[in-house]
Amino acid sequence: MDMHTVVVGTSGTTAEDVIAVARRGARVELSAAALEALAAAREIVDALAARTEPVYGVSTGFGALASRHIGPELRAQLQRNIVRSHAAGMGPRVEREVVRALMFLRLKTLASGHTGVRPEVARTMADVLNAGITPVVHEYGSLGCSGDLAPLSHCALALMGEGDAEGPDGTVRPAGELLAAHGIAPVELREKEGLALLNGTDGMLGMLVMALADLENLYTSADITAALSMEALLGTDKVLAPELHAIRPHPGQGASADNMLRVLAGSGLTGRHSEVTGDAPRVQDAYSVRCAPQVNGAGRDTLAHGRLVADRELAAAVDNPVVLPGGRVESNGNFHGAPVAYVLDFLAIVAADLASITERRTDRLLDKNRSHGLPPFLADDAGVDSGLMIAQYTQAALVSELKRLAVPASVDSIPSSAMQEDHVSMGWSAARKLRTAVTGLARVVAVELYAATRAVELRAAGGLTPAPASRAVIEALRAAGVQGPGPDRFLAPDLAAADAFVREGKLVEVAETVTGRLA
Repeated sequence: MDMHTVVVGTSGTTAEDVIAVARRGARVELSAAALEALAAAREIVDALAARTEPVYGVSTGFGALASRHIGPELRAQLQRNIVRSHAAGMGPRVEREVVRALMFLRLKTLASGHTGVRPEVARTMADVLNAGITPVVHEYGSLGCSGDLAPLSHCALALMGEGDAEGPDGTVRPAGELLAAHGIAPVELREKEGLALLNGTDGMLGMLVMALADLENLYTSADITAALSMEALLGTDKVLAPELHAIRPHPGQGASADNMLRVLAGSGLTGRHSEVTGDAPRVQDAYSVRCAPQVNGAGRDTLAHGRLVADRELAAAVDNPVVLPGGRVESNGNFHGAPVAYVLDFLAIVAADLASITERRTDRLLDKNRSHGLPPFLADDAGVDSGLMIAQYTQAALVSELKRLAVPASVDSIPSSAMQEDHVSMGWSAARKLRTAVTGLARVVAVELYAATRAVELRAAGGLTPAPASRAVIEALRAAGVQGPGPDRFLAPDLAAADAFVREGKLVEVAETVTGRLA
């Protein structure tokens, strides 16, 4: 568990804080300014609740039922009922890190002072996070409009001491039992509080923040593996020259080219095609090799746009209605997930394309007609040994899956709530498929790493000298238990270990020990 504390104030939070809480179990604390803002906004809501005229979310029903005025004697029941009725998720459980991110981001909005909940509601949410209690949230139930309603409702249900939750020991128990075991009193909701706990883009935003962090690692990893493949294929690194990328000044393209050039520094393989194979000089490498900076770089620029959108959303207070300065309480549409959903879909597209070009380089390494002297399928004894033939099949299957996941969810609006919510974002669905795509992309990159290092080793056995960064990566893979193909060995454990090596950032870390900081 991360022992440092994340302080939640009135002005939003950062991606780093989201990841610290979601993935590393950092503690959460509300600032004094946040508690003051919560109390001040609550006074406004209490004053509105005392009036005879209806105010949406305070003294009315919700959604298509917003026209009904609710008397004071039924308002606490109304808030409990909205949580219970909206906790209608189905399907597999959502990952613990996603639920923690969702709850932390909802707490961030509560702390802004724009929602009108009492300070004790926010304190209880912080206490639940700090106790390591994770409500059971299900895969299906959010349309990404009016926020991630069902997922947030399951979290609110746990604050009330109802539903199920996972304790810090990983055991699922009734939420009321877990709260009692940690000395946390269940929340008794009052006017507007049930609605305020449900109405946000927190689930899709949390998944966006974590996907961006994962993809940043994978894009740098893919630059490294592309460089290793270029080296193994005896390609020319002249296409990586800074002056070439300066005349097409996309920042990501320049960063990827620089990464590749630094990984290849000192290589005795690049540009040696004619000398090694005896063929005529190669004028140009294949697109999958030569254009790696352009494709990887375009994805990097998409990540930059994703970070911009995420940072704006992390600074936002998403609720409906909201308490504004001066005491106004206004309905709005800020809960609509379109800004986040579009980016989530865009990231799934670039993940699929990065996987596609990665697989093409792997296939080239395995094909004796295009690998410039490497053995078929990088086998020890081709025919007796199939080498990496089926590893590439696995990679191709993953690429095909990633292409299906690239179909955008955000264009598929399904009207709901008796046509009150007649255009929805499907942002939660976009986020769920992006998580699957990120996992698949890591595996695709891991297969190229496995093939490229095998090919570089074969070149070294033939008397050529790989780049220092390549040698460092190969040594680290061996130390991590990735032994490489050989007689009477099966590949699945090696591929799984290579996947972990990429996913955990070890590939980038090892390359940086030789090259310095990579983009």
